[in-house]
Amino acid sequence: MKTEKNILIAFILNLAFSVFEFVGGIFTGSVAIVSDAIHDIGDAASIGISYFLEKKSKKQPDSTYTYGYTRYSVIGSIITTLILLFGSVMVIYNAILRIIEPTTIHYNGMIVLSIIGIIVNFSAAVFTHGGGSLNQKAVNLHMLEDVLGWLVVLVGAIIMKFTDFALIDPIISIAVAIFILFSAIRNLKEALGIFLEKAPKSVEIEEITEHILKIEGVLDVHHIHIWSMDGQNNYATMHIVAEGDNKQIKKAVRSELLEHGIGHATLELEEKDEHCHDEHCHIEFGNDAGHHHHHHH
Repeated sequence: MKTEKNILIAFILNLAFSVFEFVGGIFTGSVAIVSDAIHDIGDAASIGISYFLEKKSKKQPDSTYTYGYTRYSVIGSIITTLILLFGSVMVIYNAILRIIEPTTIHYNGMIVLSIIGIIVNFSAAVFTHGGGSLNQKAVNLHMLEDVLGWLVVLVGAIIMKFTDFALIDPIISIAVAIFILFSAIRNLKEALGIFLEKAPKSVEIEEITEHILKIEGVLDVHHIHIWSMDGQNNYATMHIVAEGDNKQIKKAVRSELLEHGIGHATLELEEKDEHCHDEHCHIEFGNDAGHHHHHHH
């Protein structure tokens, strides 16, 4: 439950703050602050979405969602990330307009705003820190970006106060936006990989195969499929050709998989002379050979 409550706290903090910030940005005439506000409102919205989807993702498996609801959390992450991408593009667009046509900025108000911004977002970042789910990671990433963004705004405002070089403002907002753009794209890739049943990064199939083959009584292993529900809970299925004590072998294989972070495994044991129906039993390492039968989710 910790994750959800943290996301909710971050949501309330962010929403209240982004409205305050939007007004402040208009008042100080700083595009960096207004664009940051747009981004923060986007954040707040996406955190709200995350909250509901995170809540849903905690539901236990049932007869319609036999794998449970964990992936809802990943959808939360994708929506959040898309909002961020859109926000960053808007910010860059506005900043470019500003460079073409500079306006006056109240530096003092900007300095005060950014100090408040740092405090608020830092506390939100502390709340969402250490969350396991990809979704909470996305939310935490937002918070940290906001802290960074504000630090940059603060430094910029101080420099502008003393040099009166107003172009720094849009330049800062572009820099922040590009940084956000890149981390959002990274997040998106990870989330899409989960939906495409990509084997989790932490899992080395070759190494697992090697270790399983070393287990006493295991003659061969094939049809290995490894996937992840949410970037944390990993599943595997495989066929094992074995002779000897099946119970012992299964136990050994399960504990081997557990060491590799796979908590949920379905093992099919076959006799030595049993013919496996699929001619593409073995994964060809190196080239991603397609397998004939996958899980039908």
